[in-house]
Amino acid sequence: MSTPQSYEAAAAGSPEQVAEFDQGHQSFIQRFQHALHVTPSLVPLIVLVLSVVIFGVLLGSKFFSPFALTLILQQVGIVGIVACAQSLVILTAGIDLSVGAIMVLSSVVMGQFTFRYGLPPVMGVACGLLCGTACGFINGWLVSKMKLPPFIVTLGMWQIVLASNFLYSANETIRSQEISTNAPFLHFFGEKFKVGGAVFTYGVIFLILLVFLLAYVLRHTAWGRHVYAVGDDKEAAELSGVDTDKVLISVYMLSGLICAFAGWALIGRIGSVSPTSGQLANIESITAVVIGGISLFGGRGSVLGTFFGALIVGVFTLGLRLLGADAQWTYLLIGALIIAAVAVDQWIRKVSV
Repeated sequence: MSTPQSYEAAAAGSPEQVAEFDQGHQSFIQRFQHALHVTPSLVPLIVLVLSVVIFGVLLGSKFFSPFALTLILQQVGIVGIVACAQSLVILTAGIDLSVGAIMVLSSVVMGQFTFRYGLPPVMGVACGLLCGTACGFINGWLVSKMKLPPFIVTLGMWQIVLASNFLYSANETIRSQEISTNAPFLHFFGEKFKVGGAVFTYGVIFLILLVFLLAYVLRHTAWGRHVYAVGDDKEAAELSGVDTDKVLISVYMLSGLICAFAGWALIGRIGSVSPTSGQLANIESITAVVIGGISLFGGRGSVLGTFFGALIVGVFTLGLRLLGADAQWTYLLIGALIIAAVAVDQWIRKVSV
């Protein structure tokens, strides 16, 4: 039993000693809650490992084969890239409902500039990347300068970009064979290579590199710390000297650029340039972010967690498919995971209250 003298000694010590003293008197649940608060990606990592183990036990080598595991990466490649863009926005306590539409419009611009206007494929891709960045800039400017709610701004942008996509493309699809013959560069992210029994695409490699790059930038640069600060408390960030408008515009522009890269990867994935593709990217990206442990209130979470969230969806989708289960079970379980993830986030947030 602790004596009054021990409490007095702890109170008289340094802040580190006090923290160590308090942590020593926490229950296991409290310490676990604190660990999840400090490392938000730990929750989706635990769920991912458990999912892999469960499906591995049920399916054996059928699931644990290198081909099956890399197939999961291929399936979540597009969603994972878009989810990275969504993560940046949600970290600022916003949301972007236009990410899917920006992705598709950027892919259409790449195809149309290459085939309709005769530009070199490299220039066509560059125009598509510029288009995505411009859409992001408009979103960011309206949110930061006009002080409009991100939900309303991006909802409107989603409708505008979606309509522009169909009007500009005349709802025409550029076929895979035509691209392979005249502009194979557009298929770059879809090209495959083997490492043993595993099959990778350059789109998957891009996703993995993007995740680690964003994770480093968000944790180890001033810009990244400002992103978290804006999401945690925008007014406090302004008082501490952070140019919050500049941060928000840069976040939405980077989000738009990443979505444009997802559009390029989409061409490689499906083989063609289709204005009707990627219709569920908005919802799927938010799903990956929420399951990945990023707080919808902003200021807490990591892109690595989002990557784990996307993988969880891929594991459930492939695992249930191999088990022969009805596809609706996938939606049911993913829906339950979303609700559970939000509940866990609320529980973890009590640590900082």
